[in-house]
Amino acid sequence: MRYEVEVVFHKDFIKVEDDRIVVGLTSKPERGRANLELIRKLAKHFNVSSSQIRIVSGMKSRRKVIEVIKD
Repeated sequence: MRYEVEVVFHKDFIKVEDDRIVVGLTSKPERGRANLELIRKLAKHFNVSSSQIRIVSGMKSRRKVIEVIKD
């Protein structure tokens, strides 16, 4: 299942609205740290492992498309 994700920095929350998710991250967007935090938070939210979350597009953007692979 794919979702549009918007990232907000310096906050810590997850807000789900239909197929759109707004996620607050505390990590700095340096060397992929923010993307790793995003993947961990979404994996915990969807109750899947981190390997089942994939960023499809927007690796360097605040607006991303992620894919959740559920078994």
